[in-house]
Amino acid sequence: MLDFLRPLFRTNPRQFVLIVSSALAIWKGMAVAFNTESPIVVVLSESMEPAFQRGDLLFLAMTKQPLRVGDICVYKVKGKDIPIVHRILETHIENGTDKAYMLTKGDNNPVDDRGLYNRGQLWIEPEDVVGRVVGHLPYMGMVTILLNDYPYLKFGMLAFLAVSMLLTQES
Repeated sequence: MLDFLRPLFRTNPRQFVLIVSSALAIWKGMAVAFNTESPIVVVLSESMEPAFQRGDLLFLAMTKQPLRVGDICVYKVKGKDIPIVHRILETHIENGTDKAYMLTKGDNNPVDDRGLYNRGQLWIEPEDVVGRVVGHLPYMGMVTILLNDYPYLKFGMLAFLAVSMLLTQES
């Protein structure tokens, strides 16, 4: 049934290290190419339905074009770890500095995101934005959600990989 995985378990430790380091290099390469610290994120909630479903994989980029009303962006609130994927509802230009501030809202949420921002914060700043959504793959991030929601799956998968590598012999 999972015959396509057999070559992975026949690898020696050097090949495994090469695979992992190649994945990290691709991740960092994408971060540089797309000008964002996190070029790929997974949608964790239903707040952006119907545009995105829980488990969708999103591709992000920070382009030179300014963020506008209607753009879907990923941002982080200062002091909180989890990025939020929501649509820009309104922009505000500060007099004198021409700095653009944004108000966001999930498509499936009844109110804007001010309740998610820090106390007293009415807008997110451009520095808070991780990236603009430029593409997505439906449900491709469900594995990440399952591994985070059910930690025993993570340990089981790691144990299975370790045992498989130990028991397989190189031909």
